[in-house]
Amino acid sequence: MSASVRLPTHMSTTEFLAWSGPPGQKFQLVDGEPHAMSPANRTHGSLQSELAWVLTSHFRATGRPCVAVTEPGIVPRALAANNVRIPDLAVTCSAYETEEATLSDPVLIVEILSPSNAPETWTNVWAYTSIPSVREILVLHTAAIGADLLRRDADGNWPEVPANVTAGDLPLDSVGLTVPLASLYRTTRLALS
Repeated sequence: MSASVRLPTHMSTTEFLAWSGPPGQKFQLVDGEPHAMSPANRTHGSLQSELAWVLTSHFRATGRPCVAVTEPGIVPRALAANNVRIPDLAVTCSAYETEEATLSDPVLIVEILSPSNAPETWTNVWAYTSIPSVREILVLHTAAIGADLLRRDADGNWPEVPANVTAGDLPLDSVGLTVPLASLYRTTRLALS
């Protein structure tokens, strides 16, 4: 981004969704401020596309009326007037009749964690817990094979800390899928180590 481009200092969700931003850059709105997002590295992008493919294949095979959407706009319930977060992937099982600027009723949200963006990623994760429809939040790691999984309990509460999965199966109850964790990493450099 050139030094001459000035970003707005405060925006509402509505203003952000109508804003085009500087060409060639992606942004999310965090507490009224547009934050630039870096391009995904190869491991990040491979995980994102592999999980989207696994989820889509599962929905087709089972006839579930769900869809995996890459990089959707998500408005957390908390501070909704000034926040549009952009996760790596989300799943909704709700139909829609007109085009949506943000994804309605996500049940599963996925973030891919790079060591350089850990604080921002976890801030987003905790914001997603305010959305009533969200049942699970998955955080896939890029430095090693592993995931953190937050699952809402039967009373609607979230755990204080996520379950850490480093091997074996990854159960995604929100979409009725259990997948071997290592299989999600098959196209990354981590599969070779």
